[in-house]
Order: sequence, then C-alpha cells, then structure tokens
Amino acid sequence: MESLLAHIARKERSRLRVTKLDVEDHPEMAERFKVASAPTLVLVSGKRVVARLEGRSTAPKIERMLAPHLAPEEEPVAA
Repeated sequence: MESLLAHIARKERSRLRVTKLDVEDHPEMAERFKVASAPTLVLVSGKRVVARLEGRSTAPKIERMLAPHLAPEEEPVAA
C-alpha cells in the first residue's frame, strides 16, 4: 500500500499532498478522523473530510476516489 501511495503522490504532486500517520503514535488523530482500522485513506480538503477508503485498495480505486476532488490538470501551452 505504501509504494502505491508513493506512486500516486509523485504522479499528482502538483495537485495533492500525501501524508502518512501512525494512528498508534497519534490516537487523537485517529479519533478526530474516525479511523477504526488500518489502512484507512482519508481525503481532507479545507479542513473537511471529503472522502475515505478503508482497507486495502488498488490504484484505480484510489484514483477514482480522488478524481472528483482534484483540480483539473493544466493543459500544456501550445508553442
């Protein structure tokens, strides 16, 4: 899962920041974001949880979760 998230973080680095948090070391954050099991992906935008996935996921599933919440990619400027 970790390498999958690292790949998505690199691919979407201009539109997304990926942060890993150990909920055993930070139980207050687990409570704040209602994390009951690991792995859990929580998408936060403007201090609000806008999407979440619990359990193991595939790249396509994560990308489908992210797509509605990311700004469109900028088109290359034609020369």
